[in-house]
Amino acid sequence: MKKILITGSNSYIGLSLNHWLVHDPTDYSVEFISLRDELWKEKDFSAYDVIFHAAGIAHVSTDPGMESQYYKVNRDLTIEVAKKAKSERVKQFIFMSSIIVYGDGSNSLKLIDRNTIPSPSNFYGRSKLQAEEAILPLQNDSFRVAVLRPPMIYGKGSKGNYSRLSNMARKSPVFPDVDNMRSMLHIDNLCKFLKSIIDFEESGLFFPQNREYVRTSEMVRLIAESHGRNIRLIKGFSTLLKLLATKNGIINKLFGNLVYEQSMSDYRIDYAIRDLKNSIEMTER
Repeated sequence: MKKILITGSNSYIGLSLNHWLVHDPTDYSVEFISLRDELWKEKDFSAYDVIFHAAGIAHVSTDPGMESQYYKVNRDLTIEVAKKAKSERVKQFIFMSSIIVYGDGSNSLKLIDRNTIPSPSNFYGRSKLQAEEAILPLQNDSFRVAVLRPPMIYGKGSKGNYSRLSNMARKSPVFPDVDNMRSMLHIDNLCKFLKSIIDFEESGLFFPQNREYVRTSEMVRLIAESHGRNIRLIKGFSTLLKLLATKNGIINKLFGNLVYEQSMSDYRIDYAIRDLKNSIEMTER
């Protein structure tokens, strides 16, 4: 039996992974721990095979007053937990980083491949990258470190940009028809991938994503369709949205291009169990 400790008692990803693993109670034992106070330092990590570090600040903020908090939580706390895990002989440490280490979306389509050098454009991305750079060298034969850099994660109960798109799809009669491209990852595909990472005791960098790239306009159309609505996609907004994207981070996240080259995400098993249409129907159900 694998004994797993998930950091972040309210983590969307952590709770979703637990939902997956509890179906095999003889194979996995899962517990959660909050890192909001100092009590976690008294926890005996030696009782666990895996620490899944899902705690952290997940949204992007442009408030300069938040910068120190991002480094404190996303970088410093990650390093502290990883070092404790290693010193107490945990076999595997899994860290949720992000595609954001490569920067925000852009107007032009540029595929991220294994040779692409990370270049975060905000302190959220820098805090994640610096955490990676500190914990990967901790790895040795008895302590495996797996770092995931997923694109935007969505699914039932998810928040952030997907919920904004869903809200628009359910209320607006029209939506801009923009020819952009995004890598995305449904929560079920991520959980299947995480389960495999644990089963195979993996280490290294990983880039899970859905099989299909996503056009924002097409995603909105599918969301509306799942609610029995027809939404009209209107062309002619590309130039305006490109201009707005340079000044508005939300516009850039919704309509910019941010794509992993597909072979980066190949894995020993097929973890993409939900296609785009099916995943949206399940999310909006």
